[in-house]
Amino acid sequence: MAKTTIHRNRGAEQIRCLLAQPEIAGLVADIAVTRWTGRKGYPVQTMVGMVLVESLYVLPTWTRAIALVAEHDALQAAVGCVGDVPSIDACYRFTKKVRAHKALLDACIAAVIASLKEQMPDYGEHVAIDGSDLPAYANGQRYVSNKSKIERKKFSDPDASWGHRSAISTRKGGGFYGYKVHAAVCTKTGLPIAWATHTAKDAEVPVVPALLDFIWANGIAVSTLAMDRGYDASDLYDECERRGLRPIVPLRETPFAKQGKAAPPKCDHGTWIFAGSDAKRGAAKDRCPTGKCAPGSVWVKADRLHTLIPRETKRWKDLYYGRAAVEREFGTLKHQWALLPLRTRTLARVGLHVDLTILARLPSALADSRA
Repeated sequence: MAKTTIHRNRGAEQIRCLLAQPEIAGLVADIAVTRWTGRKGYPVQTMVGMVLVESLYVLPTWTRAIALVAEHDALQAAVGCVGDVPSIDACYRFTKKVRAHKALLDACIAAVIASLKEQMPDYGEHVAIDGSDLPAYANGQRYVSNKSKIERKKFSDPDASWGHRSAISTRKGGGFYGYKVHAAVCTKTGLPIAWATHTAKDAEVPVVPALLDFIWANGIAVSTLAMDRGYDASDLYDECERRGLRPIVPLRETPFAKQGKAAPPKCDHGTWIFAGSDAKRGAAKDRCPTGKCAPGSVWVKADRLHTLIPRETKRWKDLYYGRAAVEREFGTLKHQWALLPLRTRTLARVGLHVDLTILARLPSALADSRA
């Protein structure tokens, strides 16, 4: 039977289904163990259910999520709070508790990723990495007012910073104030594998090794890594080759590139052609088009200018075309899973918001694969 690509309707039944997934149930049990004193409060399953409601119904604030559950009997039954909906203070206390026990959340995410790998063998074979802007819920104006020109001494969000974003659709590119989420996305399934939240001024290239280490720690073997031209750096190529994966990155117009040093060799018989590569040797072979030259082929060591999958080949172009998966996933998370707009401040809280949003996204895909 053919499997539909259209996501099931979001509702109370889906909330109930997600809470029943063993990975989410394990997180509920682990957090429940940490309660040792004080008043009993709301059940952990109810609070996790409120997190899922916020993401699945694309609600930017706890106020709107609570209002929805309060007037929806089926949602109350799904999260286990019939007639006793959690308050705003209870929701904020719960997120504070999750921040204090982030290791439990990380373990749950790792379990979900491992289960996705079992259900989808191609998950993580080909990966794309990019960063996307998260405009802050704070004012980044440097001055108290435009007339006085008195610089602010205190900002409502001390962790947010100014960064640059590219133009998208009708939105102009330029500076923005806030954070960036860096994500590694499977180009086959379109699902995130690793992610990290940083302030907007942080560069994108240094984040890549940490994302690759996270993927490796979860037992996923990546074959190729597609990134845009902004990631074209020699150190990044070395990091990829050291991990045994092939970088798929367009070449920037650096002086060596302009001099044509990245082009294949030429002879009187024409331009030499790609004749395969050897990962153990760390080099690719170029061959004379007629084989009449002596020697008829040469090995070229892999580096930024000469990759083991040459940029002029069809395979490279097909793999780079898959890079669009990370852009699509950013749009999906922002517009369909309430990643934006941000309604929280500081790096720790924004990072938790990103984690919880993707935690709702991945188990939903896992539940669909198990159905």
